[in-house]
Amino acid sequence: MPLQFNQVKLFSGTGSRELSLKIAESYGKPLGEVTIHKFSDGEFQPSFDESIRGCDVFLIQSTYQPSDNLMELLLMVDAAKRASAHYITAVVPYYGLARQDRKDKPRVAIGAKLVANLLKSAGIHRIMTMDLHAAQIQGFFDIPVDHLDGSVIFVPYIKSLGLKNLTIASPDMGGSYRARTFAKFFNAEVIICDKRRKRANEIESMSIIGDVTGQDVVLIDDICDTAGTLSKAAALIMENGAASVRAVCTHAVLSGKAIETVENSVLTELIVTDTIPLKMQSSKIRQLSTASLFARAIANVNEHGSISDLFKV
Repeated sequence: MPLQFNQVKLFSGTGSRELSLKIAESYGKPLGEVTIHKFSDGEFQPSFDESIRGCDVFLIQSTYQPSDNLMELLLMVDAAKRASAHYITAVVPYYGLARQDRKDKPRVAIGAKLVANLLKSAGIHRIMTMDLHAAQIQGFFDIPVDHLDGSVIFVPYIKSLGLKNLTIASPDMGGSYRARTFAKFFNAEVIICDKRRKRANEIESMSIIGDVTGQDVVLIDDICDTAGTLSKAAALIMENGAASVRAVCTHAVLSGKAIETVENSVLTELIVTDTIPLKMQSSKIRQLSTASLFARAIANVNEHGSISDLFKV
């Protein structure tokens, strides 16, 4: 007996509208109609403007600025469940609070686990995301997790630059595994910037492990928040004799004066994706789209295909 596929419907939260439209276009299906009713006290209530009974529903929302975007996603999930959706997948291109993945000091929350609990309790059957800050966050879920890899987007672009003396760099010790994985696509050497923090978003000192003399260096990270680490790492790399330095970051949080910091840095360019919409344009920031990758992943989930096939560069 042939496999039966339920009707797929894609919906967007307000935080990822532009990306959702691109995903829907790439998938070949218009976005479903959903209204987010907003009240004067800041409360909001999502409602679906079409029937989703028996459908496989994909709710697209990145959870940056989580107090609003996460809550909106949770309410959309609850509304879909109560409207008798057959299967609910939360498509969360950027998983907010992912940096709170462990107790690194006494009496702190593990925010990434709390978010997982909230999403599961709300009623999702599956979550799809990209480049989690820590891959082990997948273990916080007792449901299927499709963890997409941004390298399939970045690697072709880096190859197109034709850099002759490519070296991959990690801006800190914690990202060394990510950098080594990326370097395998180019058979390139890896250097590490060892940083010491005074407190969150403030660096005390930094040093380089490895030789960058004459090299075209590409820094690899998952999140660019204030851009302080990247700008300091880039400056240190150039001071040590590199020919050029670029940075690749999946999630462009870019809080505070981050864009100004990037523009004033020695970075040739900062290459990011559209998992988070850019607050403003910059001549040094190049944005690559994740829409096609998410659209193919959604199609493979619905058609019971392989997700790992999407990791091939």
